[in-house]
Amino acid sequence: MTLLERLRALYPEASGRSLKQWLEAGRVEVNGHPARDGRLALAPADTVALVARRAAPFPRGLSLVHEDDAILVVVKPSGLLTIATDRERERTAYRLLWDYLAAKRQRPFIVHRLDRETSGLLVFAKSEETKRALQAQFEARNVERVYLALVEGRPPHERGTLESKLAEDRMLRVRSAEKGRQAITHYRVLRRRREGSLLELRLGTGRRHQIRVQLAEAGWPIVGDVTHGGSRGGVGRLCLHATRLGFVHPATRRQVVFESAAPADWV
Repeated sequence: MTLLERLRALYPEASGRSLKQWLEAGRVEVNGHPARDGRLALAPADTVALVARRAAPFPRGLSLVHEDDAILVVVKPSGLLTIATDRERERTAYRLLWDYLAAKRQRPFIVHRLDRETSGLLVFAKSEETKRALQAQFEARNVERVYLALVEGRPPHERGTLESKLAEDRMLRVRSAEKGRQAITHYRVLRRRREGSLLELRLGTGRRHQIRVQLAEAGWPIVGDVTHGGSRGGVGRLCLHATRLGFVHPATRRQVVFESAAPADWV
Protein backbone atom coordinates (compact mmCIF):
# COMPACT_ATOMS: atom_id res chain seq x y z
CA MET A 1 0.00 0.00 0.00
CA THR A 2 1.22 3.50 -0.82
CA LEU A 3 1.06 6.45 1.51
CA LEU A 4 -1.69 8.06 -0.56
CA GLU A 5 -3.77 4.87 -0.42
CA ARG A 6 -3.34 4.70 3.35
CA LEU A 7 -4.45 8.33 3.66
CA ARG A 8 -7.55 7.63 1.59
CA ALA A 9 -8.40 4.77 3.89
CA LEU A 10 -7.78 6.81 7.04
CA TYR A 11 -9.62 9.91 5.83
CA PRO A 12 -12.36 8.79 3.42
CA GLU A 13 -14.17 12.12 3.76
CA ALA A 14 -11.15 14.13 2.54
CA SER A 15 -10.90 15.14 -1.12
CA GLY A 16 -7.94 14.22 -3.28
CA ARG A 17 -6.97 17.89 -3.33
CA SER A 18 -6.90 18.03 0.48
CA LEU A 19 -4.70 14.96 0.65
CA LYS A 20 -2.28 16.50 -1.83
CA GLN A 21 -2.17 19.76 0.14
CA TRP A 22 -1.49 17.87 3.38
CA LEU A 23 1.45 16.14 1.75
CA GLU A 24 2.86 19.31 0.19
CA ALA A 25 2.58 21.18 3.50
CA GLY A 26 4.49 18.48 5.36
CA ARG A 27 1.52 17.69 7.60
CA VAL A 28 1.69 13.94 6.97
CA GLU A 29 4.18 11.98 9.07
CA VAL A 30 5.28 8.38 8.63
CA ASN A 31 6.83 6.87 11.75
CA GLY A 32 7.22 10.37 13.17
CA HIS A 33 8.94 11.91 10.14
CA PRO A 34 7.39 14.25 7.51
CA ALA A 35 6.57 12.52 4.22
CA ARG A 36 5.55 14.41 1.07
CA ASP A 37 5.51 11.68 -1.58
CA GLY A 38 2.16 9.93 -1.85
CA ARG A 39 3.81 7.11 -3.81
CA LEU A 40 5.87 6.06 -0.81
CA ALA A 41 5.44 2.31 -0.18
CA LEU A 42 4.34 1.47 3.37
CA ALA A 43 4.76 -1.66 5.44
CA PRO A 44 1.82 -2.83 7.55
CA ALA A 45 3.65 -1.76 10.72
CA ASP A 46 4.29 1.81 9.53
CA THR A 47 2.34 4.49 11.39
CA VAL A 48 0.79 7.42 9.56
CA ALA A 49 -0.34 10.60 11.33
CA LEU A 50 -1.76 13.94 10.27
CA VAL A 51 -0.24 16.76 12.35
CA ALA A 52 -1.57 20.26 12.92
CA ARG A 53 -0.62 22.95 10.42
CA ARG A 54 2.65 24.52 11.50
CA ALA A 55 2.80 28.29 11.75
CA ALA A 56 5.07 29.65 9.05
CA PRO A 57 8.04 31.61 10.43
CA PHE A 58 8.11 35.26 9.50
CA PRO A 59 10.75 35.83 6.81
CA ARG A 60 14.16 37.05 7.82
CA GLY A 61 15.05 40.47 6.49
CA LEU A 62 11.60 41.94 7.13
CA SER A 63 10.22 43.16 10.45
CA LEU A 64 6.55 42.53 11.18
CA VAL A 65 4.71 45.59 12.51
CA HIS A 66 1.09 44.48 12.14
CA GLU A 67 -0.91 41.62 10.63
CA ASP A 68 -4.63 40.88 10.51
CA ASP A 69 -7.02 39.19 8.10
CA ALA A 70 -6.87 42.11 5.64
CA ILE A 71 -3.39 43.67 5.70
CA LEU A 72 0.27 43.21 6.56
CA VAL A 73 2.51 46.10 7.62
CA VAL A 74 6.25 45.47 7.57
CA VAL A 75 9.53 47.33 7.76
CA LYS A 76 11.68 46.81 4.67
CA PRO A 77 15.45 47.16 5.07
CA SER A 78 17.64 49.18 2.75
CA GLY A 79 18.93 47.11 -0.15
CA LEU A 80 15.79 44.98 -0.63
CA LEU A 81 13.44 45.50 -3.58
CA THR A 82 9.72 45.80 -2.95
CA ILE A 83 8.82 43.78 -6.06
CA ALA A 84 10.73 41.96 -8.79
CA THR A 85 12.57 43.56 -11.68
CA ASP A 86 14.06 42.04 -14.82
CA ARG A 87 17.36 41.62 -12.99
CA GLU A 88 16.08 40.39 -9.62
CA ARG A 89 13.03 38.17 -9.25
CA GLU A 90 13.52 36.19 -6.04
CA ARG A 91 15.00 38.41 -3.32
CA THR A 92 12.15 40.89 -2.86
CA ALA A 93 9.80 41.85 -0.02
CA TYR A 94 6.88 40.60 -2.12
CA ARG A 95 8.44 37.18 -2.67
CA LEU A 96 9.37 36.78 0.99
CA LEU A 97 5.80 37.54 2.02
CA TRP A 98 4.39 35.29 -0.71
CA ASP A 99 6.23 32.30 0.79
CA TYR A 100 5.12 33.29 4.30
CA LEU A 101 1.44 33.70 3.42
CA ALA A 102 1.29 30.63 1.18
CA ALA A 103 1.42 28.44 4.29
CA LYS A 104 -1.80 30.16 5.39
CA ARG A 105 -3.39 29.80 1.96
CA GLN A 106 -3.16 33.54 1.50
CA ARG A 107 -1.16 35.80 -0.80
CA PRO A 108 0.15 39.38 -0.70
CA PHE A 109 -0.98 42.18 -3.00
CA ILE A 110 1.24 45.17 -3.75
CA VAL A 111 -0.25 48.50 -2.62
CA HIS A 112 2.75 50.86 -2.92
CA ARG A 113 6.53 50.63 -3.14
CA LEU A 114 9.74 51.90 -1.62
CA ASP A 115 12.98 52.27 -3.56
CA ARG A 116 15.48 49.47 -3.08
CA GLU A 117 17.77 51.80 -1.08
CA THR A 118 14.97 53.25 1.09
CA SER A 119 14.03 51.51 4.31
CA GLY A 120 10.81 51.73 6.28
CA LEU A 121 7.11 50.97 6.41
CA LEU A 122 5.22 49.13 3.69
CA VAL A 123 1.61 47.93 3.72
CA PHE A 124 0.51 44.86 1.75
CA ALA A 125 -3.07 43.76 1.16
CA LYS A 126 -4.32 40.17 1.44
CA SER A 127 -7.01 40.49 -1.23
CA GLU A 128 -7.63 42.32 -4.48
CA GLU A 129 -10.52 44.21 -2.90
CA THR A 130 -8.37 45.46 -0.02
CA LYS A 131 -5.60 46.42 -2.45
CA ARG A 132 -8.01 48.57 -4.49
CA ALA A 133 -9.38 50.24 -1.36
CA LEU A 134 -5.92 51.15 -0.11
CA GLN A 135 -4.67 52.32 -3.49
CA ALA A 136 -7.71 54.59 -3.79
CA GLN A 137 -6.59 56.30 -0.58
CA PHE A 138 -3.06 56.72 -1.95
CA GLU A 139 -4.38 58.19 -5.20
CA ALA A 140 -6.67 60.58 -3.29
CA ARG A 141 -3.64 61.67 -1.19
CA ASN A 142 -5.43 60.63 1.99
CA VAL A 143 -2.57 58.47 3.28
CA GLU A 144 -0.18 59.96 5.82
CA ARG A 145 3.37 59.25 4.66
CA VAL A 146 6.24 60.60 6.71
CA TYR A 147 9.95 60.04 6.10
CA LEU A 148 13.18 60.86 7.91
CA ALA A 149 16.23 61.88 5.90
CA LEU A 150 19.78 62.74 6.88
CA VAL A 151 20.91 65.35 4.36
CA GLU A 152 23.99 67.33 3.52
CA GLY A 153 23.70 71.07 3.97
CA ARG A 154 21.52 73.22 6.18
CA PRO A 155 18.10 74.39 4.95
CA PRO A 156 17.73 78.15 5.58
CA HIS A 157 14.27 77.78 7.12
CA GLU A 158 13.01 75.48 9.89
CA ARG A 159 10.18 74.26 7.66
CA GLY A 160 9.00 74.70 4.11
CA THR A 161 7.57 73.07 0.99
CA LEU A 162 9.38 71.81 -2.09
CA GLU A 163 7.35 71.97 -5.29
CA SER A 164 8.48 70.92 -8.75
CA LYS A 165 7.45 68.99 -11.85
CA LEU A 166 9.18 65.65 -12.29
CA ALA A 167 9.49 63.38 -15.31
CA GLU A 168 11.31 60.13 -16.14
CA ASP A 169 13.52 59.78 -19.18
CA ARG A 170 14.00 56.61 -21.20
CA MET A 171 16.63 55.42 -18.74
CA LEU A 172 14.09 55.84 -15.89
CA ARG A 173 16.08 58.72 -14.42
CA VAL A 174 13.87 61.25 -12.64
CA ARG A 175 14.48 64.97 -13.12
CA SER A 176 12.64 68.28 -13.12
CA ALA A 177 10.88 69.04 -16.40
CA GLU A 178 8.39 71.67 -17.53
CA LYS A 179 5.99 69.01 -18.74
CA GLY A 180 6.51 66.75 -15.74
CA ARG A 181 4.01 65.74 -13.05
CA GLN A 182 3.55 67.92 -9.98
CA ALA A 183 5.53 66.82 -6.92
CA ILE A 184 5.04 68.30 -3.44
CA THR A 185 7.11 67.56 -0.33
CA HIS A 186 6.78 69.34 3.01
CA TYR A 187 9.90 69.40 5.21
CA ARG A 188 10.74 70.26 8.81
CA VAL A 189 14.22 70.46 10.32
CA LEU A 190 14.44 68.18 13.35
CA ARG A 191 18.12 68.57 14.11
CA ARG A 192 21.01 70.55 12.71
CA ARG A 193 24.51 69.10 12.67
CA ARG A 194 27.90 70.39 11.72
CA GLU A 195 27.91 68.15 8.63
CA GLY A 196 24.22 68.24 7.77
CA SER A 197 20.62 68.13 8.97
CA LEU A 198 18.00 65.61 10.00
CA LEU A 199 14.70 66.32 8.21
CA GLU A 200 11.13 65.14 8.63
CA LEU A 201 9.41 64.92 5.24
CA ARG A 202 5.70 64.62 4.53
CA LEU A 203 4.56 63.69 1.05
CA GLY A 204 1.97 65.80 -0.68
CA THR A 205 2.33 63.59 -3.76
CA GLY A 206 3.97 60.22 -4.27
CA ARG A 207 6.16 60.45 -7.38
CA ARG A 208 9.00 58.04 -7.94
CA HIS A 209 12.29 59.32 -6.43
CA GLN A 210 10.41 62.50 -5.45
CA ILE A 211 12.16 63.13 -2.14
CA ARG A 212 15.62 62.27 -3.46
CA VAL A 213 15.39 64.50 -6.51
CA GLN A 214 13.79 67.49 -4.78
CA LEU A 215 16.27 67.50 -1.89
CA ALA A 216 19.20 67.22 -4.29
CA GLU A 217 17.90 70.08 -6.43
CA ALA A 218 17.43 72.20 -3.31
CA GLY A 219 21.12 71.69 -2.51
CA TRP A 220 20.59 69.21 0.35
CA PRO A 221 21.21 65.73 -1.15
CA ILE A 222 20.52 62.76 1.08
CA VAL A 223 23.60 61.19 2.63
CA GLY A 224 24.39 58.04 0.68
CA ASP A 225 22.44 59.10 -2.42
CA VAL A 226 25.35 59.09 -4.88
CA THR A 227 22.88 58.88 -7.78
CA HIS A 228 21.70 62.42 -7.03
CA GLY A 229 24.97 63.98 -5.91
CA GLY A 230 25.16 62.94 -2.29
CA SER A 231 28.27 61.63 -0.57
CA ARG A 232 28.59 57.96 0.37
CA GLY A 233 28.61 58.87 4.05
CA GLY A 234 29.87 56.67 6.82
CA VAL A 235 27.00 54.18 7.11
CA GLY A 236 27.18 52.74 3.60
CA ARG A 237 23.51 53.22 2.73
CA LEU A 238 20.90 55.77 1.69
CA CYS A 239 19.79 57.65 4.79
CA LEU A 240 16.07 57.77 3.95
CA HIS A 241 13.49 55.93 6.08
CA ALA A 242 9.68 55.71 5.84
CA THR A 243 8.93 56.32 9.52
CA ARG A 244 5.13 56.84 9.66
CA LEU A 245 2.21 55.44 7.67
CA GLY A 246 -1.43 56.26 8.38
CA PHE A 247 -4.65 55.35 6.55
CA VAL A 248 -8.22 54.18 7.03
CA HIS A 249 -8.25 50.43 7.56
CA PRO A 250 -10.29 48.91 4.70
CA ALA A 251 -11.98 46.35 6.96
CA THR A 252 -12.61 48.25 10.20
CA ARG A 253 -13.03 51.71 8.57
CA ARG A 254 -10.98 53.16 11.42
CA GLN A 255 -7.90 55.35 11.12
CA VAL A 256 -4.72 53.42 11.85
CA VAL A 257 -1.18 54.75 12.18
CA PHE A 258 2.06 52.75 12.19
CA GLU A 259 5.51 54.03 13.11
CA SER A 260 9.07 52.79 12.69
CA ALA A 261 12.17 54.45 14.10
CA ALA A 262 14.98 55.21 11.67
CA PRO A 263 18.12 53.05 11.86
CA ALA A 264 20.14 54.01 14.93
CA ASP A 265 23.42 54.17 13.01
CA TRP A 266 22.51 57.38 11.16
CA VAL A 267 19.96 59.27 13.24
